[in-house]
Amino acid sequence: MTDQNNSTNDVDDNIDITDASDVAGVAEVDATGETENVTKQDVPYRSGFVAVVGRPNVGKSTLINALIGKQIAIASSRPETTRKAIRGILTADHAQLVLVDTPGIHRPRTLLGQRLNDVVDESLADVDVVAFLLPADQEIGPGDKRILSRLRTDFATKREDGTFKWRIPLIAIVTKIDELGRQQLINKLIEINDFADFSDIVPVSALKHDNLAEVKNVLIEHTPEGPQMYPDDQISEERPEDTIAELVRGAFLETLDDELPHSLAVVVDSIDYPEDNETGQGYDGKAQVNVSIYVERDSQKPIIIGKGASNLTYVKKKLRTPVNRIVGQKAKLDLHVKVAKGWQSDPKQLEKLGF
Repeated sequence: MTDQNNSTNDVDDNIDITDASDVAGVAEVDATGETENVTKQDVPYRSGFVAVVGRPNVGKSTLINALIGKQIAIASSRPETTRKAIRGILTADHAQLVLVDTPGIHRPRTLLGQRLNDVVDESLADVDVVAFLLPADQEIGPGDKRILSRLRTDFATKREDGTFKWRIPLIAIVTKIDELGRQQLINKLIEINDFADFSDIVPVSALKHDNLAEVKNVLIEHTPEGPQMYPDDQISEERPEDTIAELVRGAFLETLDDELPHSLAVVVDSIDYPEDNETGQGYDGKAQVNVSIYVERDSQKPIIIGKGASNLTYVKKKLRTPVNRIVGQKAKLDLHVKVAKGWQSDPKQLEKLGF
């Protein structure tokens, strides 16, 4: 399923993986050899949607969180952690990118898995750029080839010579470069260069914040000109309820690791702000955040709760500050563990749980 790219993205031993200078304010050399300063006014404003795709567990959420500068998506070593198309908003002086964190494209084993693939379909519908994440420490495998085939179907036209012409830019983001030595990385970039006709190939270590600026600049360069879509300070499209639910699920992922049932689902039932019963006016006090945590079997409840409710207590303490920030005041996180038997394959349960 690979195709040879003979015309672009040649890679040699002089690969530079250092951060690039920001587009605004750099010096350009004209035909006479003289330099002229490029001001922000000279740089066209760019905006658009960037779909971040890749196999499960290649670092999509980690990269988006690093680019935004705050956690808006769960980052975990467990595959299929992301279950919704979470949109992170990156605003620069001359551009605004809406980064769509998609669930990993995979062969579904349950109705939930099929729903996650449907989320990918919706995420790819109107994007301007695709960032295809490929881990540097793993071989290109069947999952990557399946994704490439899917992207070609959606965004490319096959030429007579068997190569593909892309209708939108396809950027290869080579993640986890901190796992490789220099020569290993060079070999990996050559392999990825031969894998598809990428518009650009950018190596990065989101965990070590290595080459993040270059990733941002490359994505901006390939985004079309357009107006700013969101306020400067908005970093996500998620509702407060959805953000809190993801934080709770992420905290349990981190706390329980391999013990955690993969069938965990979290729903924020309500956020109740203190108000006078007669006048309905709000007053200073704690908001009540009511959260339901669902598992598929009764035997899984003790795993979530922990001995003496230790796990629930830990999660409440860990999330106290971020939840307070989200609701805009002090809040009490009320966690209830419930059983929804076989919810991953039950259409009614999936609808109830927001899938």
